[in-house]
Amino acid sequence: MHEMSLARNIFEIVDQHRPSSEGVKSVRVRVGEMAGIVPESLAFCFEALIQGTPLEGSSLEIERVPLGCLCRHCRHGFEPRGYAFICPACGSGDIEVVSGMELHVVEISLAGTDGAA
Repeated sequence: MHEMSLARNIFEIVDQHRPSSEGVKSVRVRVGEMAGIVPESLAFCFEALIQGTPLEGSSLEIERVPLGCLCRHCRHGFEPRGYAFICPACGSGDIEVVSGMELHVVEISLAGTDGAA
């Protein structure tokens, strides 16, 4: 299960960027639809990993990012249906994937604050 190694990487990123005196309320990540990650497994692994650490009690909020494509021929942006990588505007197969493959930590909310780190 590669979600455990991803959860460990998220933990390390958060731990490196939080002030040492602050607890963490939540961590928001963006996960692409085609990133090969099962969000429920990632959340489970993160929860198991933070037990007994300074991040214990924090939550992992997962924002799903749909697959987005751009036609290199006509520059039309679209979300493919049924994973048909054909431009619906011009029929070209010269497609660039522009979203849906990512995994990013986008926000760390500190306990006791309304802001993010």
